[in-house]
Amino acid sequence: MSPTLRPRHVAAVVRYQKDALKALEMFNSVKMDGGFNHTLSTYKCMIEKLGSHGEFDAMEKLLMEMRMKVDNRFLEGVYIGVMRNYGRKGRIQEAVDVFERMDFYNCDPSVLSYNAIMNILIENGHFSQGHKIYLRMRDKGIMPDVYTFTIRIKSFCRTGRPHAALRLLKNMPSQGCEINAVAYCTLIGGFYVENYQLEAYELFCEMLRLSVCPDISRFNKLIHTLCTKGDVKESEKLLSKVMKRGVSPNLFTFNIFIQGLCKKGAFDAAISLLDRVRREGLTPDLISYNTLICGLCKNFKVVGAESYLRKMVNEGCEPDVYTYNIIINGYCKLGMIQNADKILSDAIFKGFVPDELTYCSLIDGLCQDGDIDRAMAVFNEALEKGLKPNIILYNKLVKGLSNQGLILQALQLMNEMMDNGCSPNIWTYNVVINGLCKMGLVSDANNLMNDAIAKGYLPDNVTFNILINGYCKQLKMDDAIEIIDTMWSYGVTPDVVTFNSVLDGLCKAAKYEAVMETLEVMIEKGCVPNIITYNILMESLCKSRRVNEALNLLKEIENKGLTPDNATFGMLIHGFCNNGDLDEAYQLFRRMKQQYEASHTTAIYNIVINAFSEKLNIDVAERLFHEMDEYSCVPDGYTYRVMIDGFCKTGNVDAGYKLLLEKIEKGFTPSLTTFGRVINCLCVKHRVSEAVAIIYLMVRKGVVPEVVNTIFEAHKKEVAAPKIVVEDLLKKGHITYHAYEHLYDGIRDKKLRKKKVR
Repeated sequence: MSPTLRPRHVAAVVRYQKDALKALEMFNSVKMDGGFNHTLSTYKCMIEKLGSHGEFDAMEKLLMEMRMKVDNRFLEGVYIGVMRNYGRKGRIQEAVDVFERMDFYNCDPSVLSYNAIMNILIENGHFSQGHKIYLRMRDKGIMPDVYTFTIRIKSFCRTGRPHAALRLLKNMPSQGCEINAVAYCTLIGGFYVENYQLEAYELFCEMLRLSVCPDISRFNKLIHTLCTKGDVKESEKLLSKVMKRGVSPNLFTFNIFIQGLCKKGAFDAAISLLDRVRREGLTPDLISYNTLICGLCKNFKVVGAESYLRKMVNEGCEPDVYTYNIIINGYCKLGMIQNADKILSDAIFKGFVPDELTYCSLIDGLCQDGDIDRAMAVFNEALEKGLKPNIILYNKLVKGLSNQGLILQALQLMNEMMDNGCSPNIWTYNVVINGLCKMGLVSDANNLMNDAIAKGYLPDNVTFNILINGYCKQLKMDDAIEIIDTMWSYGVTPDVVTFNSVLDGLCKAAKYEAVMETLEVMIEKGCVPNIITYNILMESLCKSRRVNEALNLLKEIENKGLTPDNATFGMLIHGFCNNGDLDEAYQLFRRMKQQYEASHTTAIYNIVINAFSEKLNIDVAERLFHEMDEYSCVPDGYTYRVMIDGFCKTGNVDAGYKLLLEKIEKGFTPSLTTFGRVINCLCVKHRVSEAVAIIYLMVRKGVVPEVVNTIFEAHKKEVAAPKIVVEDLLKKGHITYHAYEHLYDGIRDKKLRKKKVR
């Protein structure tokens, strides 16, 4: 080596080398040359390189060598770097060991070392250990600095105590520490995470008022917290304030906003923001496009995502593995396999190598599409291309076979897994057990679980819950209880899903007393009921006509801190309606919005409208029907049927006839019963021409017996179809004989035929 070689040259070579072990070889080769001795700076650089690449064994050996060559009193910076690298890889104990050994090697830790180890512990959720380190530091007489306080503020915030963190922040000046933007933003983020939005915003304004302004990097971390929650408006409010202080957003800022907008489903705004990036003189990067593409795909807008794939390519931004995989996966989830194939072919042409995720997506999509043969072919192709068979690939295929009811093939594949050195796991068994239960073969599913146990695969909550649910659906409650006993014997504790399945089975088996007994057992075992539990109990009480008791449960739900859902209100309202207590049903329907701030749904409107319609109180039913639009509840086919029936029963044939035509215009196909009811009413009122018009409308809409479709000649079909429809309506009891006579004569009358509805 040249005698003029200096430590900075060696450090530069080490930093430049991407392979850490090759860098170590160079480092050692320099050491072999008699004219060069490594210094603290070269050791530190090499140790940092090894640690950042996870080469910890080599790093520890070099650390040991360095201790013998360099004065240990000056190694604190090296130890801090080693601790941080261990922390980044999640090796917390090793990081703590480095800290604990510092004074043993004559390197007294300063506040910097204490801050480093505290931060590692807090970042990894070891809050009490972090606090103990802080107390040790104070006991040793080491004064905390602004970063110590910031780390403690972070700890308080992450344990849901932002107000305690605020007291700490206010106490910093008395401890000789000037509050900086990092401390403020850490606390502000903590308040936002805990949904103290007003306090967070006031603290942000206070920070700016005190002329403490975050740089763009720190600000980006703050708004990332907000945008992750989908609160883009609040982020925009903060951005406008810091921009007035001279802080300019960078590309990372825009990417965070794009992510937040995608998270809340505001894709038009996200696309507009991407266009704004260019107007700000910035160029969208891979992260910008991937964020938007991912958001679109997760919301099933895969065609739009593909258009941005083409756009990014046209702009010279190269897609990566993630880009292609997310679009391929998106198309597969939609069952658009041909589109996924096209994307894959184009990607391979450009050098993309399909990986495990690619093949998993294709196999999943093909299985959902029912194309099991091609899914098997893709699986074999993956193996032929050198992809090592693993549990994820096998489980995808096993799931696909099971969902299609191909249980024997799924079991055969499980045997092949073991032959290929890839053992099935309990998830594999759970998939097949679930497939058997869906087919009603619960006993076979139970046998398979016993087979899994015999082979050493211990069942989990999911396994037992699948079987219990299967037995409960067949109302085999004794078998379900027996499975629960088996759970206990294997040390698996029944959870809320377990008890809900049993409660639902007992309810459907009309064993209402057993439902309440099971609830008592559930609570005794320490299992906390959830809203589904209470809904099952309400259903049980309503079916046994104990609706007032069910209503009392609503108060209990609130006392437990749970939120009643639409199913809760739907069952209660339906229960009151079945009891003939329409006043109570209507009052609860109104209280939903006023007292509980619960949104009305089409299904709940249907329950109330049907109840009033059946009681011939058509005025209230009609008022509710027209009210639906105000609450963005779109009437469905059932709503129209109930209203038409109500109008016809109360003799308001005009309203019934009008609503029938409206229903057809909305794209709904009325049932033969509904058609018949309106036709009968029209014939009673001697409005035969309109009744005949409905028959011709039925023919045009294809609401005809199958025999009509066998008439190929158009002119014959035009003459025969209306008569066949009328005959069919009479035969099935949808029209009276009186109406039949009028219709038959009306169809033959050319004058009436000319008046048919267009």
